[in-house]
Amino acid sequence: MSAPAGWLVALLWALNVVVDTAGQLAFKAAAHDAHESDGLQRWRHMASRPWLWLGIGCYIAEFLVWLAFLSLVPLSEGVLLGSINIVVVMLAGRVLFGERLSRMRTAGILLIATGVALVGLP
Repeated sequence: MSAPAGWLVALLWALNVVVDTAGQLAFKAAAHDAHESDGLQRWRHMASRPWLWLGIGCYIAEFLVWLAFLSLVPLSEGVLLGSINIVVVMLAGRVLFGERLSRMRTAGILLIATGVALVGLP
């Protein structure tokens, strides 16, 4: 892979992480913001809020970025590199929503990050 393609792969990978994380966080905010207990009323409230639509937009963008990324890397490598999204979403959930990170989740984060680093090595 040539140097410009390597930079493009890194850029697409980082962009994928950003839009996937933003989408996950937007969906969480939409669900968190819906206080109605009735099922249909809850969904109507979520549909009227911008968070749901931001999440959908991020997922559309992620789909396009992911296709571009996979066109440049083997599927097995791309899927493993893409798993870093799990780590970023968990950490962002902790920071933005105060979600708890147990010892098992922290160990999982470390294992995933180590695996991604190993896959990403030249």
